[in-house]
Amino acid sequence: MARRSNELGPIEVDVRDNNVNRAMNKLKREIGREGISRELKRRRFYEKPSVAKRRKQREAERRRRKEERRRKKRKRRRRNR
Repeated sequence: MARRSNELGPIEVDVRDNNVNRAMNKLKREIGREGISRELKRRRFYEKPSVAKRRKQREAERRRRKEERRRKKRKRRRRNR
């Protein structure tokens, strides 16, 4: 069962054929995809506002660079057709 990004509520995983290991792996993937473990790690200790600001700027820059790489990759694919 896939979750949408705007969906709120608990993460649910179906256990089929009593296969708990497979369900656990699926749950771990969902938690990773949602960023829950990263958020818990980040909230473990107090973060000064100046440090939080720098972290957010780094994350935004990383997202911008990633999007730029994707655009270039798409552009190359279109050119090679």
